[in-house]
Amino acid sequence: MTPEWLVRPLRAIEGSPELDGAVGALARLSGGLLRSPRIEGALRGEALGHALHPLLTDFPLGAWLSATLLDVFGGRPARPAATGLVGFGLAMTVPTVAAGLAEWRAAGEAPRRVGVVHAAVNGAATSLYAASFVARLRGRHYRGVALALAGGSAAWVGGYLGGHLSLVRKIGTADPSYGPAPARPPLS
Repeated sequence: MTPEWLVRPLRAIEGSPELDGAVGALARLSGGLLRSPRIEGALRGEALGHALHPLLTDFPLGAWLSATLLDVFGGRPARPAATGLVGFGLAMTVPTVAAGLAEWRAAGEAPRRVGVVHAAVNGAATSLYAASFVARLRGRHYRGVALALAGGSAAWVGGYLGGHLSLVRKIGTADPSYGPAPARPPLS
């Protein structure tokens, strides 16, 4: 069972009409960005048979986690690689966000509210990583590491919200041919 201290805030977000202004603003923005049904379908992963957004999150998150590991265990020689990984993660947020917006547009009211918070938290994480990247480029490595650690913490919260959307609320493109597998007879 999910602890009540996690369930309560998610239910509050889902039931919060105060978020509807932000939902409307993001809907207008995403509608302008995703005018082409072909592009939206590609970003939703229709050719793959399932959502593209969760796959793409591995790129920025993996790069940022790898940068943190280099920061902690790699010493001074690993600094350029860690900086490069932070930059790569930032670049990969662009297709990741686009795919997330395409999925979000197909969601219902309550998941859209969670999606707005998910986007805001991940936007904060990305901003912290961008500040980390700039600090690193300016030779302020320890400041860059601190900003990256804060960004990683925000990304963890954003990931929890994204997991709620995809796993609990089942938001995401899914080809019906990937429905439940036929039951297998028991092994004798």
